Amino acid sequence: MTVVISATGLYTPPYTISNAELVASFNAYVERFNAEHAAAIAAGEKQALLPSSVEFIEKASGIKHRFVLEKDGMLDVERMVPIIPERPNEALSLQAEVSVAAAKQALERAGRDPMDVDAVICSCSSLQRPYPALAIEVQNALGAGGFGYDMNVACSSATFAIQNASDIIRAGHARSVLVVNPELCTGHLNLRDRDTHFIFGDAAVAILVERADMAPPGAWAILGTKLQTRFSNNIRNNFGFLNRGDEAHRDDPDKLITQQGRKVFKEVVPMVSEMILQHMAELDLKPSDLKRLWLHQANSNMNRLIAERVLGHEASQEEAPTVLDTYGNTAGAGSIIAFHLHSNDFKAGDRGLICSFGAGYSAGSIFVQKSA
Repeated sequence: MTVVISATGLYTPPYTISNAELVASFNAYVERFNAEHAAAIAAGEKQALLPSSVEFIEKASGIKHRFVLEKDGMLDVERMVPIIPERPNEALSLQAEVSVAAAKQALERAGRDPMDVDAVICSCSSLQRPYPALAIEVQNALGAGGFGYDMNVACSSATFAIQNASDIIRAGHARSVLVVNPELCTGHLNLRDRDTHFIFGDAAVAILVERADMAPPGAWAILGTKLQTRFSNNIRNNFGFLNRGDEAHRDDPDKLITQQGRKVFKEVVPMVSEMILQHMAELDLKPSDLKRLWLHQANSNMNRLIAERVLGHEASQEEAPTVLDTYGNTAGAGSIIAFHLHSNDFKAGDRGLICSFGAGYSAGSIFVQKSA
């Protein structure tokens, strides 16, 4: 049975933060920290913090700008945490709200009514709560039928969910599955850490996965999906219900995202490149068969090397477009944002690759072909 991506949707938050704004806030914190602990630093009891810079951020990541749900709290040196008030149980949760916005756009682009949806999968790097499932809340808010459940596979959440949706359809349990990926990453970003304070932005995407016989014209046939995981502590976040509390969340770096960036780079690039090449061989595809790679938007240097290993030459912006410079790292949403914004020029028969990779380690590749 042929399964397709009928449409995608994108929610972009209302606020932006430039590298210059982020650096100004971080450096003010560094200056204050070093002054307050000057004696301990001089005695060798504490290590002085190093300032950040726009040049450092762009060289390390390729990020120039990001969209965020809340700006003031992030830049406030007294706080450096987004100000996101908790909502009552009767109100739509924040992740459900942005998911619904992205979902409505995807449904409209496919000409689909919410009641046509048989299942909803909410898959993202950090879930707002354990239960009830956000997917069920989104299902209810849209007026969709069937069932829903949540998933978490870090930055590979969207691609893993697309394979799940495809499997559900092929098994005959649904004809139309809506995948939502609400990545509100700034909530667990450590804005006091020079190596990570610039990484994440916020966004939400939706992907409508359906049987080909009910899909609209111009849908994307899924030629194949492949998933891979390999355990690593090099990207980690230990915050959870067993160590709850606002103070733990704000002041303990272990309860926010931590990563060993150089180790991640060294280990993930070959892992992902080899997985893609193996998947291509299984599908009897050659690099020349691919018009575009929509890669996970985590680091521009990683994407450049992965694309070069897959294509056999340095990729152009057209062959491997980036949204990292504008959106920052949006975890599982990144490759889908790239696909959403850079796929309108495809003609029937054109092929491409959606690929994500992240903590776990986890990686997912999805080869697609534009339908007539």
